[in-house]
Amino acid sequence: MKSFIYSLFIILLLGSYGCSIPKSVINPIRDTPSQYRGLVNADTSSIGKLPVKEFFANQSIQQLIDSAIERNIDLQIAVKNIDAANLLLKRAKMGNLPQLNLQITANSNRPSENSLNGISASQFLNTSHIEDFNANLALSWEADIWGKISKQKEAAYATYLQTDEAKKAVQTRVVAMVATGFYQLLLLDAQLDIANKNLRLTDSTLKMVSKQFDAGQVTSLAVQQTEAQLLRASQLIPQITQAISIQENALSEMTGRFPTAIERKATLAQLEIPTQLAIGVPATMLGVRPDVKSVELGLKIANAKVGVANASMYPSLNITASGGLNSFKASNWFNVPASLFGVVGAGIVQPIFNRKELKTQFELAKVEREKSVLLFRQSVIQAVVEVANEQSKLENLKKEFGIAQNRVKTLKSAVQNADLLFKSGMANYLEVITAQSNLLQGELDLASLKTAQLNASVELYRALGGGWN
Repeated sequence: MKSFIYSLFIILLLGSYGCSIPKSVINPIRDTPSQYRGLVNADTSSIGKLPVKEFFANQSIQQLIDSAIERNIDLQIAVKNIDAANLLLKRAKMGNLPQLNLQITANSNRPSENSLNGISASQFLNTSHIEDFNANLALSWEADIWGKISKQKEAAYATYLQTDEAKKAVQTRVVAMVATGFYQLLLLDAQLDIANKNLRLTDSTLKMVSKQFDAGQVTSLAVQQTEAQLLRASQLIPQITQAISIQENALSEMTGRFPTAIERKATLAQLEIPTQLAIGVPATMLGVRPDVKSVELGLKIANAKVGVANASMYPSLNITASGGLNSFKASNWFNVPASLFGVVGAGIVQPIFNRKELKTQFELAKVEREKSVLLFRQSVIQAVVEVANEQSKLENLKKEFGIAQNRVKTLKSAVQNADLLFKSGMANYLEVITAQSNLLQGELDLASLKTAQLNASVELYRALGGGWN
């Protein structure tokens, strides 16, 4: 017995010599810049840390987002994934507990009278039947010598956290989609209002041109050109109305509802464009952005799998024990302590013929970990790029919006002047139509630029990790 224990100790010692499990890998977060491109002296405050209802002050958007968080199908699926991962985590936590089984058996057989068992039963037991009654508890336990089971638990826990981060990432995307979808709806409302105003303006011009035609001051071509302009303005209205219906249906789908009208308690003109949006530093963003944290957890999972694959190449120590009652007569089954029995054993299992396969699995696990490092680094770079892009977009859209405002102001004056000059006979109908057409396009562009700024602020909020809290 002593020699067996000594041999067991030597085997475990030799195995542990080659069983160093990798503990860490290079963290790509350490390579991130201290500032975003083009910005200096930024503090750590960031809009990404703001709760959704603080960032979106509009009540209609808040109601839509609340409905989406509660009823969006993608979010509900993400929650179910968390539930499944939680069950797997609970199972993994029990991986190192002993396995205990209760077994009760009762056997009866009649051997051949000419067989050895038959002759023995007839001579010594004075019966032609052999019975055996057994009730026992069997326990088995694998000692976690190389950390295989602990690494499996580590992978299961990281997987659970990863599903939670995946759910947060889905929510940030849903929140951003709902907000930008609502802003798009307000843009369409503004476009419809602009089209209706332009339609009324063109109709007034047509009436004036028709009177001049009746007075012989203009030709029929002037009337036809103005009528064509009126029809062009009229054509926009059903197009925009159709787009509004489609956008409302899209928002209904995102909020988990069948197509319905969307309530708007504000217009695009009433919304204020955010002026100061704190973005902090890249390290702040990486600490709250769920998709980046999910990829980081994927790296931890890959690292844990390397440990599991490495440990699988070394001996496993299994300890077993069983005990209970055994008797060849039912009447003696519960005759204690005579019917009691017990067995204790331990065994070492060392893979031999499949060691090459296990070695290959270990090398594949290391390759997967290296891929996870690259994916993690890629996600970090993409996240920093997204923030830099949205910040640059906001700055340039603000400049473009200012120029567009001045253009619309100039075009409004041009329409008024063209109308006065036309009435006094100092301008022709083509100049009036051109001025009106330019104003229509200018106002549409201005509304689109305001919506683009609102959308860019939403995307910056999402890029900084906002939307899940």
